[in-house]
Amino acid sequence: MTESAATKPTTRNRAEIQERYLWDLAHIYPAWEPWEADLERLQALMSSYQELKGTLAEGPHRVLEASRRSDELGQLAYRVYQFPGLMQSQDTRDNGVQAKLERVRLALAAFRQATAWYAPELLRIPEATMKTWLDATPELAPYRFGIEESYRMQRHVLDEEGERLLAFASPFAGTPAHTYSMMADADVRYPSVTLSDGGTVVASHANYMQGLSSCRNQADREALFKAHFSVLDAAPNTYAAIFSGVLQKDWFTARARRYASSLEAALDEDNIPPAVVENLVATARTGAAPLQRYQQLRRRALGLERYRYFDAYLPLVELDWNLPFDSVQRLLVDSVAVFGETYQSTVARSFSERWIDVYENEGKRSGAFSAGVYGVHPYMLLNYADTLNDAFTVAHEMGHTMHTVLSHESQPYATSSYSIFVAEVASMTNESLLLDRLLAEESDPARRVTLLQHAIDDIAAGFYRQAMFADFELRAHREVEADRPITAEVLQRLYLEVLRSFFGTSLDDQEWYANTWAGIPHFYASPFYVFQYATSKAAAVLLHRRMTEGDEAARAATVARYLELLRAGGSDHPIRLLQRAGVDLGTTEPTEALVAEMDRLVDRLEAELAVLSSQF
Repeated sequence: MTESAATKPTTRNRAEIQERYLWDLAHIYPAWEPWEADLERLQALMSSYQELKGTLAEGPHRVLEASRRSDELGQLAYRVYQFPGLMQSQDTRDNGVQAKLERVRLALAAFRQATAWYAPELLRIPEATMKTWLDATPELAPYRFGIEESYRMQRHVLDEEGERLLAFASPFAGTPAHTYSMMADADVRYPSVTLSDGGTVVASHANYMQGLSSCRNQADREALFKAHFSVLDAAPNTYAAIFSGVLQKDWFTARARRYASSLEAALDEDNIPPAVVENLVATARTGAAPLQRYQQLRRRALGLERYRYFDAYLPLVELDWNLPFDSVQRLLVDSVAVFGETYQSTVARSFSERWIDVYENEGKRSGAFSAGVYGVHPYMLLNYADTLNDAFTVAHEMGHTMHTVLSHESQPYATSSYSIFVAEVASMTNESLLLDRLLAEESDPARRVTLLQHAIDDIAAGFYRQAMFADFELRAHREVEADRPITAEVLQRLYLEVLRSFFGTSLDDQEWYANTWAGIPHFYASPFYVFQYATSKAAAVLLHRRMTEGDEAARAATVARYLELLRAGGSDHPIRLLQRAGVDLGTTEPTEALVAEMDRLVDRLEAELAVLSSQF
């Protein structure tokens, strides 16, 4: 494969990185002045919305008016929030941007307070009356699903005063996540590590992950691991206190809204039964034998006497295979050809029109995400380091980006926001298609082994690891629900119990990982989020197989149903949307099929490694 000579910058100074690798937030606002004007307009719109209080029972025209004003408010609020929010992500140290973001947070809290009357007042209208209004008023069609959802969740809506009190409490809900971000991103100081070749590297997140996949010397990987996680080991009680705030907040909200558990409260918005998560965890744990067999195969292939979790990221064959960011564009556009030229051209635009912030810089948020801005376009944050895993991260986030594009193009604002339960299907399907593209043009046997390993690692990370995290979250929340104290020692014990239940004896020195739970951002910002990676991986594997195998008509039908899934946005419950696409996550069948796929892939890898070793 022909690769661009351009590689990642040697600098972490954002001002020295080429502009084409930085996202262009001027597409949202060209300067702070129009942002300030819209923030003021947001306040005025809140007042006009408040004027509708007490009018909903007058008829469907009043419900329509309130719905349209809510749309206008929501779109504006999101735009006003995302501008400083994305700026903070690119440099979490900027206090000026933090202050502006805090102003938006306060405005959004006021927005929630100003709109707290709507649901209780709406639900005072008899459901039968509302159904008549909906049937007789075509203009209410974009809002029908949301209104019907309000009635479905009616018993969890408080009276006006109760909703008002919860709205007052809402600014505190984000405090643990914000505190964690300041600890883990803005104020973190990673130590430097001297490697066996004499080189020195800062053990930042990007350098740590790159080192695990490139350092052949196990002592180097161990040094990077210990240095990177030393920031967690140095403050376990602080991280436990922050996470305890998350757990208490979730349990407070669940009880206030009359749910039996934090899990039930977290899932009810999407009408997902708690059994989906419980079955996932049980099925993944029971089906962990292929995962353990893979780790044992890796131990033998790498010739390691002791095998730790950080050894699980090292390629089984030693390759000098960099994938500079510029080379990914062609690969990614080619990989999604199955979805048609329009889809491909939009992917190409995301690169050329600077929707993407590519490289790591000082103060930048770790990880990657895709964030939509209705009426503009999505933005993607990366910390690209020229590795194969980074290339798949681009494919993953591009799946989210294209899901957002298609949803925003096809849905009114009221139903444009899709559930995370559906979102990860798009991202993981994109990864599978990129893998196909890479395998199709690779004849080198070592690279083919590497790609096959990636497919297995993808299941290990996207299915087993996320199910393991979900197990930990469930156990931690249930500690709080049982009125048991949350301490660093409790969380360490829970995490090690979960780790051992999934990996058995296939990992050594598991106690080294006692505090690594504290470095998972989703635990703080999005509780009961990670399980959806696992269910989505199961769905994506089935959809990908049906898109690429079998007769042409069946493949085309699957692609059509898949694109309709993306265009559907949030117009129905996510489980129903997936059922229409051909996957029923209300059963254990998809997860059981994924366990079987993992077993087959490990068999194939073992055979491929035997062939490769016979050539030497």
